[in-house]
Amino acid sequence: MFYIPSPEDLKRARRRLGVTQEELARMAGVCQSLIARIESGSVDPRLSTLKKIVNALSEFEKDKVCAKDIMFSPVISVSANETVRKAISLMEKNSISQLPVVDRGRLVGSVSEGTIMKYLSEGEAVFDKVVKEIMEESFPTVNPSTSVDVVRHLIISGNPAVLVMDKGEIVGIITKIDLISAYKK
Repeated sequence: MFYIPSPEDLKRARRRLGVTQEELARMAGVCQSLIARIESGSVDPRLSTLKKIVNALSEFEKDKVCAKDIMFSPVISVSANETVRKAISLMEKNSISQLPVVDRGRLVGSVSEGTIMKYLSEGEAVFDKVVKEIMEESFPTVNPSTSVDVVRHLIISGNPAVLVMDKGEIVGIITKIDLISAYKK
């Protein structure tokens, strides 16, 4: 059996993709008022018109930037059992400000310059501590096809980075600068 989208399905898909009725109409080769009438349910479109609209939405979906398009890879991480000194060395060497923390290949937390600075400002001798003693919770994870809009929301919600995972493996990382660069293009 075939699935025929409802007017609400079409409207929801168009909005999710950030496409105006006018843009969708232009891409589908119909007028904007027809899109408005279809979405409101006041007109029952011909199957050929519906096919044009669905194909146009598919084209917009294909052009949508997703996590895999802006992620940085390979991901530099630190073991939970390494010293903070080693984590700092990795951050310096790679000009990064945070690291995912892994334990036996499993994501278990994160460590950042901010975390280390907090300990230093409290007068703690942090350099010879083990990373797992100071790590914070893990960065949020997404799959490679997650939209940049979702990643943006995660980052503006206070997360310094988002990890991209595929089949249980960390395949990329997205930081604020990666997101800024994506919008610049």
